Amino acid sequence: MTNDRGYLGVTPPISIVESTEREKEVTSTLMEELRRQGTFESDEEARTRELVLGRVSALVKKFVQKVGIMRGLSESAALASGGKIFTSGSYRLGVHGPGSDIDTLCVVPKHVSRDDFFEFFEPMLREFDGATEVAGVPEAYVPIITANISGIPMDFLMARLALSSIPEDLSLQDDNLLRNIDERCVRSLGGSRVANEILRLVPNVQVFRDSLRCIKLWAQRRAIYSNVNGFFGGVAWAMLVARICQLYPNAIAGAIVSRFFIIMYQWSWPQPVLLKQIEEGPLQVKVWNPKLYPVDRAHRMPIITPTYPAMCATHNVTASTQMITTEEFKRGADIVDKVIVGTAQWSELFLKHDFFHKYRYYLQIIASTGDADLQIKWSGTVESRIRQLVMKLEYVDSLILAHPFIKGFEQVCYCISEEEIHAVAKGEISETIAKRKKEDIEGKDGAGPVYTTTFYVGLAIEPKQPGAVGPRRLDISYPTTEFTKLVKMWEKFDEATMGIVVRNTKSSLLPDNVFDPGERQPKPAVKRTKGGKSSNTSPDMPSSKRPRTSSNPPTKDAPAKANENGAVPLITLTPVIETAGAFASKDSSGIKTPQLPFGENVAVATGAQ
Repeated sequence: MTNDRGYLGVTPPISIVESTEREKEVTSTLMEELRRQGTFESDEEARTRELVLGRVSALVKKFVQKVGIMRGLSESAALASGGKIFTSGSYRLGVHGPGSDIDTLCVVPKHVSRDDFFEFFEPMLREFDGATEVAGVPEAYVPIITANISGIPMDFLMARLALSSIPEDLSLQDDNLLRNIDERCVRSLGGSRVANEILRLVPNVQVFRDSLRCIKLWAQRRAIYSNVNGFFGGVAWAMLVARICQLYPNAIAGAIVSRFFIIMYQWSWPQPVLLKQIEEGPLQVKVWNPKLYPVDRAHRMPIITPTYPAMCATHNVTASTQMITTEEFKRGADIVDKVIVGTAQWSELFLKHDFFHKYRYYLQIIASTGDADLQIKWSGTVESRIRQLVMKLEYVDSLILAHPFIKGFEQVCYCISEEEIHAVAKGEISETIAKRKKEDIEGKDGAGPVYTTTFYVGLAIEPKQPGAVGPRRLDISYPTTEFTKLVKMWEKFDEATMGIVVRNTKSSLLPDNVFDPGERQPKPAVKRTKGGKSSNTSPDMPSSKRPRTSSNPPTKDAPAKANENGAVPLITLTPVIETAGAFASKDSSGIKTPQLPFGENVAVATGAQ
């Protein structure tokens, strides 16, 4: 699909030369490393995916038929109205790996509404053979139902077209299909349309796939693969790799990956990444245009979708996540340069992130409920708002950046008292609680499970200025309080069943479940010797920047003591805030049953006054 000037993309290629022998060698070793890292699924899993998609396709047709009959269509007309599924994301692009989810779009005719999707299709999924963890999120920006079917995670979107029936040979690339449908349907159609267009805009699909597998693995290992948390999501990474493929149309994967890091590290943001010129279309809808819209002008690292209506796939990027991503581009460029000259191995590129070793202080955001299904929705809602917390933290004086981790840590604890439930909801899990199993609480009065999902934000704090005396204050009460207000504005929030706690913790007090077995190597605070000269480094900077010398030996942190509020003041240089949600410790006199001891939201200021 070259343009009138004979090339793909918005500018001519940088080079059209073939790859060198050395680039072929490093491509061969790259593919070996990707196989060794387990990025390719087995033949058995591939067959399972195909079977699941076939069964889901039949279920969608059954759903459309059922709704058609309810709307008064004859059985034959309801049967003929069709219904079709399309895939998007990594599966459609051909770069999925073991355990990857399948983004599945259900395209339905005009007599099926979005309410029907959640009212009828979601229950049908719950009854579907092999389906577990079914959860609908109708209020999401792109309304979605998530499920796991025969071990395959699936995300279901719905698009209702202005057609009385959905033909089997329907193509989604026709912009006229977007006429007379609502904005949510336009957004739902976007994933499949973008994936199809990306594949049409790359000079060599196999080179694109091999290169993208590498970049996806690298981004996941470095913990910068998450649209919801302000990094790049899958489609953004795909578009970046596609752009490099356009600039080097005859290069192979090793060469593409090398150019990728060099070019992306040096990219002049907010110059947008485009795979083709932005086009107008048949709808009165917003098309990305920074000259016209101030909100588009504010995008820090814009990567623009190649289908109408053009949108920014990276609108979630914040100042902090831009700094972190750029730092990772630089690291990648340095390593791949060494790989090309033979002084490093590809495996070094894919080394695990150091997020939980990098900072001295972290925020814990703990979402909790007493019900497994409710926890999926509540924790998802909390996670979708963490970017707002990060943006508020970026305005705090003396904070260099706020670094969100890309996933939450789930835990189920079996509690036998109200006190235990409150403690778990605040992240205080004793060894006794941690070891307790479900069968240990069966039949016990007032006992029950507490489901928690804990998210983390690393805090990089400015070094103490030379000559500064006395304790420093880092007041994060406003961002944390505003964040808890924001999540509680969710229309389904219920103080009786949901908890939200934001609190700080030291790196040395992080729980074991954030580390892999054998990984934990605490980085204690630096102890300054009496009368010794202070350096211009700070123990509040990321741990990797704190040199340890013989005059500054590492020491164990002393056990923290609870203050009069019962909360632990963990950041000594700040009046730290702890904001607790429904599981906050409180007078239990108003609680009717021990199973639902959630019902109050309090903000407890802790730390030095």
